[in-house]
Amino acid sequence: MPSPPGGLEVPLWRAVAVFRVASLAYVCVVVLRDADRYAHPLAAGAVVLAMAAWTAVTAAGYARPRWRGWPLLLADLGVVLAILLVTPWVVGRAALAAGVTTLAVAWLGGPVLAWAVSGGRRRGAIAALVLGAADLATRGMVSPSALNGTILLLLAGVVVGHVARLAVTAEERLHRAVELEAATRERERLARDIHDSVLQVLALVQRRGAHLDGEAGELARLAGEQEAALRALIAGTGPVPTDGGPVDLRALLGRYASATVSLSAPATPVPLPGPVARELAGATAAALDNVERHADGRAWVLVEDEGATVTVSVRDEGPGFPDGRLAEAAAQGRLGVARSIRGRLADLGGTVRITSTPGAGTEVELTVPRTPR
Repeated sequence: MPSPPGGLEVPLWRAVAVFRVASLAYVCVVVLRDADRYAHPLAAGAVVLAMAAWTAVTAAGYARPRWRGWPLLLADLGVVLAILLVTPWVVGRAALAAGVTTLAVAWLGGPVLAWAVSGGRRRGAIAALVLGAADLATRGMVSPSALNGTILLLLAGVVVGHVARLAVTAEERLHRAVELEAATRERERLARDIHDSVLQVLALVQRRGAHLDGEAGELARLAGEQEAALRALIAGTGPVPTDGGPVDLRALLGRYASATVSLSAPATPVPLPGPVARELAGATAAALDNVERHADGRAWVLVEDEGATVTVSVRDEGPGFPDGRLAEAAAQGRLGVARSIRGRLADLGGTVRITSTPGAGTEVELTVPRTPR
C-alpha cells in the first residue's frame, strides 16, 4: 500500500536507499579485491556501473509514493536476477567453486527490503526465497556460507516486513486519533456556543413560565424539554454496555436529565465497573426522588471524576430540613435515605454527606472509590 507523503513509511524507504548505497560500496571493494581472479574483469566493471545506475534509479523511484508499485518492484527483482545470471560468465565457474563471491554480494538484499516495506512479511519472504534460490543456483553448489546468506535474506524480509506493517497500522491509528481530536474540539466549541446562547435562553423561558397557566405555561414546559434534550445531545453519552465491562457513568445519569434536573458532567467518559456505576446511579435516583417529593423536583446534578474516586452531588433549592431530621425519620420507619442511599454507598465502600439548612435547600454528596472495596 503506498504511503502518503510524510507517512511513517518514508524513513523505511530512505533506509532502503541508504542500504543500497552502502552495499554498492561494499561490492566495489569486493570487485577491486577479486578482479584478478575473474574470468572477465572488464565485464565486472561494467556490471558494477550498471548496479550504480540502478541504485540511483531505485532511490529516485521509491522516493515517490506513486512509483512504489509492481512495475518498479518487479523490475528491481529482475535486475538483481540478471546480475546473478551473468555472474558465472563474468566471475567464472572455477572462481566461484574456489569460494569467490558473486557480483551482487550484499546488494541483492535491496529488492528484498523494498518488497518487505511495500507489502509486509509475505512479500519480503517471497523476494528473499527467489533471490536466495537464484544465488544458490549461480554458485552451482550449496555451501554453508551460501545457505547462511539465504537464511539471512529471509529473516531480513520477514522482520522488515513486520516492522513496515506496524508502521502502517500506527499511522492509521494516528490519523484516526487526529480526526477524533479534531471532531471532539469542534463538538466542544459547538457545545460552548449552544450553552452560551440556546440553552440559557431555553432555561430562562422555562424558569419564567413554569408557574404560568395556559399557552405560556405550555411554552415553558416545551422549552424545558428542549433544554434537557440539547444537554443530553452535547454531553455525548452513549448506550450503556451490558457485557459486564466498564460503564460510562454519564450514560446512566443522562437518563435523569430533564426540564427540572440539570446534569453537569466531564466532557470525557467517567468509566466505572458496571456494578459500581449502577449502584451509584441508583443512589442518585433515590436522591432525585426525594427532591421530587420535597423540593418541587428542581435539582442540579454534578459529576466529578477525581481519579481514585468519583463524586456525584445532587443539590436542590427546596425547604431543607433541620439537624436530626434524618435520624428521626429512620426511627419512625422511613428508611428511604438509610437504605436507598447510605446502604448502597456502604456496600461500595463509599461515603454519603448530606448538608441541609432550613430554607436554603439540600445537597447530597455521593463518593465512591473507582474500584469497590
